[in-house]
Amino acid sequence: MNGRALFALVFVVCAGLLGVAFYMEYVVGLEPCPLCWLQRFGFMGAGLVSLAAALHGPGQTGMRVYGLLLALTSGAGLGMAGRQLWLQSLPADQVPACGPSVDYMLEVFPLSEVLMTALKGTGDCAAVVWRFLGLSIPGWSAVFFALLIVLGVLTLFGLGSNKKPRP
Repeated sequence: MNGRALFALVFVVCAGLLGVAFYMEYVVGLEPCPLCWLQRFGFMGAGLVSLAAALHGPGQTGMRVYGLLLALTSGAGLGMAGRQLWLQSLPADQVPACGPSVDYMLEVFPLSEVLMTALKGTGDCAAVVWRFLGLSIPGWSAVFFALLIVLGVLTLFGLGSNKKPRP
């Protein structure tokens, strides 16, 4: 698979994951916690990097740059998913207090405070409200972020290169 097609596929996967997140929010009625929002931004970042790479169709050096950017944005998302998984593993007496919704915080607090609260996570982030095959939402996010990191690192080291082998 060439680099352009590879990044187009990654973009479609990220868009699909975001579609599932919005479906779960607006159709199923699951309210996203602050860490869920940050994970969405991680998928948005990975998707936008991949869309840019797919449209650009870069050479070998560009592929490496896009691979690095994909690994970095996915790494940030994995960090947020890992934080939420850690909060979900805490005993009930150690879970932080629940906080206001992200919408409310954005209306009332300065952005820096909203970001700090989101990064720390709240009691809402520790609640497991959905599982599929034994994994919670941040568990599945972690799986996809890890796969995107591996793909980004492989691309960084030459996977999907548009360079033709010599005869």
